[in-house]
Amino acid sequence: MEWLNSSGLEGLAIGLVTFLIIGAFHPLVIKGEYYFGVKCWWAFLIVGIIAAILSIIIETQFWSIVTGVISFSSFWGILEVFEQKKRVKRGWFPMNKKRADDYK
Repeated sequence: MEWLNSSGLEGLAIGLVTFLIIGAFHPLVIKGEYYFGVKCWWAFLIVGIIAAILSIIIETQFWSIVTGVISFSSFWGILEVFEQKKRVKRGWFPMNKKRADDYK
């Protein structure tokens, strides 16, 4: 990680990793709501809390920032899983037929 900092690329690397993490959470929210409904918000909360704690504990700046981004992306996922349910009700995303009663 030292070479990222010494070459001035640490900011770009953090930006890229942040972009990838946010990009990964979008389908996680969609699939989580599809397979588990809004009950999956607990998983996002647990991941967010663990990542927040790790962000505080980790001393390396790069990895502390990365776990912080994961933490807040997880917290964002809690809100989005409830919004995803609304999007499914509007017909914007496919409904899981096994859980059709959840959308009434």
